[in-house]
Amino acid sequence: MSIFRRPDYRSDATQFIDQLKALKPALEVEQQKGRSLLWDKVVDRLAWKGFRKAEVAQKPYVYQTNHD
Repeated sequence: MSIFRRPDYRSDATQFIDQLKALKPALEVEQQKGRSLLWDKVVDRLAWKGFRKAEVAQKPYVYQTNHD
């Protein structure tokens, strides 16, 4: 055993998450399903390149109104 070893510390947040996972075993599966709805997507890089080219440049000061 190392003289530098600290006692095992578990924060309140970690303990809460562990208790929640014990109460709801399907929690991680639900999280993964929710994540896949928004984040785990295949990115079409060619389409994004077209979107970037089609962007309109923003004026330097968007709140200024010109009455010309």
